[in-house]
Parts: sequence; C-alpha cells; structure tokens
Amino acid sequence: MSSYTDHPPTIDRPMALRQIDYHFRNEDVDRSALDLVEALDAEWRQGEGAVAFVRFTDGITNTLTKAIKKRPGRTESEIDDEAVLIRAYGKGTDVLIDRERELRAHNLLASVGLAPPLLARFDNGIMYRFIQGDVCTPEDLRRPTIYRAVAKRLGQWHGSLPISAITSTPSLQDSPMDKHCGGKDGKHSRPMPNTWTVMQQWIDALPSSTEEDRARNAMLNRELAWVSEKLGDTPGLIQGRDYIFGHCDLLSGNVIVQRPSGTHTESNGDTAEVSVSFIDYEYATPSPAAFDIANHFAEWAGFDCDHSRVPTKSQRLDFLKSYIGAFRAHSIQDDDNVAIDIDMHNDVVVLNQQVDLFRGIPGFYWGIWSIIQTQISQIDFDYRSYADLRLSEYWGWKKEWDGSRVREGGKRSVREARWAEE
Repeated sequence: MSSYTDHPPTIDRPMALRQIDYHFRNEDVDRSALDLVEALDAEWRQGEGAVAFVRFTDGITNTLTKAIKKRPGRTESEIDDEAVLIRAYGKGTDVLIDRERELRAHNLLASVGLAPPLLARFDNGIMYRFIQGDVCTPEDLRRPTIYRAVAKRLGQWHGSLPISAITSTPSLQDSPMDKHCGGKDGKHSRPMPNTWTVMQQWIDALPSSTEEDRARNAMLNRELAWVSEKLGDTPGLIQGRDYIFGHCDLLSGNVIVQRPSGTHTESNGDTAEVSVSFIDYEYATPSPAAFDIANHFAEWAGFDCDHSRVPTKSQRLDFLKSYIGAFRAHSIQDDDNVAIDIDMHNDVVVLNQQVDLFRGIPGFYWGIWSIIQTQISQIDFDYRSYADLRLSEYWGWKKEWDGSRVREGGKRSVREARWAEE
C-alpha cells in the first residue's frame, strides 16, 4: 500500500503572483474588466486602439470576461494573442473551492505548457492569458476526433503531472475528513485532499437548520461513507499511483479545440487530427483516474442532463484506447532505465471496468455541489432541479449495483440503459 505522507516529488514553487487590490463588480462587468486590464498594463489605457470585452456564459459558477485591445494594423489572431481573460469568482464559492490549491494547480500546469500563463490575481478572481481556439459543446464531445483528442490530453495529465502541487500532509485524527484518507501505520493510503474529502467538506457545509436538512445530510454522509469504502482504494494502472492529478470538471466548456495563431479550425468533419487544451482548474484534486474519466463521460449529457447522450460501451472503449496510449507514454520518466511491460488490451479492460463502477459517482458529487449552490449562487440557473437530476444518476447507478432495481421489477433508467448499450 502506498503512503502519501512520504515526501512527494519536489517541484519548483512559482514566483509570487501579482496582486491587484480590486473587487470585481458583477453589476458593472465592463467597467470592472477595464479597470483591471488598465491596472495590469498601462498600455491598455494609453496605447492606440479601442478596448472591447466578450462575456462568456458557458459556466454556471463564475463570471468570465475576455478583454481585447484592438491595436491598429493587428490581425484578429494577433489581437487574440494579447487578449486577457478575467475570471471573477462566484459569491460564496470559497466554501466549494480551495483557491490557493487552484492557483498551485494552474501554476504547475502553466509551467509545463498545459495552461495559459497566470497574469495577476485580484480580490475576487484571477487574470490569465487567453487560449486561441473553439470552446466545445456537448455535441462536440461526442465527435470521435474530439473525444480521442480529449482522451490523449487527459492521459497526458494523469500520466505526467505530480499530485504534490495539490496535496497537503494531514495528521492522523479521528475526523470525518481523515476517515477518507485511509490511515494505516501512522501514514495515509490516500492523498489529502481527495475526491472523497472534497465531498465530505461539501456535505459539512450544507444547511442544517431544519429537520429535513439534517435528515438529508445524514443520508448523504451514509452514502459517502459507503462509496468511499467501496471505491476509495481503486488501484491505478501503475502501482503506487492510485490517485492522479484530476481535472474533475471536464465539461464541454472547459475543453478548447486549439487554434494555432493565424489559423482557423473547421467546425465539421471527423477525420482531421485536432488537439485540445483544458481550462479552469478550480476543482483539480487528486482522484482515481476512473472518477475523472467517468466525470467527463457524464458531461456528454450537457447541463440539460440528456442522459440518452452518454457514451455507449464502444465509444468508451475507443476513448480509453487513446487515453491509455497517452497515459503510458507520459508515465515514462527520463530516468527510467527498465523496460515497462505494457498490455494495452488488459489496461483497457481493467480501466473500463473501473470507469463502469464509478459511473454514478459524478452525479453524487455534483448533486451535493448543486445543493450548496442553491444557497449561495447569484447566477440565474436552476440549481435545485439540477441537483435532483444529478443525484438521480447516482440512485440509478446504485440500484444496478445492489440489484434492487431488478428485485423490485423496476425499469432501468434512461442513463443506465444508454450506458449498457454496445
């Protein structure tokens, strides 16, 4: 059993990020964005060319604004090369997200070319360089060229990134958080934080003022304890690496089809080779690989939770073949001096079985998250209905797991029926 209290691989700590003393105001987005880019660089105010803003609305947590400086004589692509993204955090989201861990994740990713450079932070958000490309839709995620590119990039993440940038070293205590770290012999068998401790933190933050609240929280705690015990020690493809650097929020809006400077991508066709980047690292956390993959598959359904669109078995296997090829290639370190015996077929079979087991956990994860958002969010989104939809994924999966659906003669849910399709 691996220990996460041993010293992790050393990574260089990034330089201190510039701090701008400013509070982004959602009631005046353009004014706030202008103030921030002018504080970042006086050329935004003094240089020739108008400043323009593009508001992105794909997310349901933050306010994301792109600032561009239309300098005379520059092409659209050259202007985009200098564009700045301004992300203002949603009110109250600190209860959901560890912002310091997010910055460590972003810095690590930027240092290895997997994220755009961070430019500055302000009171309630961050600024970073814009990535040229096209934001995916749920329909895009289902295109073979796109999902294979996502698989390759995700395999690179999981194979190459150290989790040391997003972990801490907890002491063994008798607490709800520590029970999800698997204490043994004075050490931990799971990193801290992890998928399960994050969900525990969220459950602990839920309202508890009414009897109904307390009953719901007790039920969620029981379910979390059960899935943590059943799936928390799922082995990784490489011994000692049961937890990988997970994105944990790989929805369509966080997948960018890259567009090299000065070029344009085609919006149709499934034969051309494409490359993708991932953005928004708020939820990056050590997790079993199967969770991160299952979570991405759940996002094929989109925010509308069209469960008839989750991947079939053949689509999942096709994805996993690309994923494992990239994972294995990026897992080989420069100082490896022994041959690595790789059985691609076995890897695909094993990981497919693990993803199959994890298919209901993303619904539980985002269901809890949505209940919190009903209390804190100021964004116009029906979080209550979304919570019900996501939790229904978990209950549909559990009824298949424990056989209760068959015993009761119930009908398989749309999602479970689609998942079982060849």
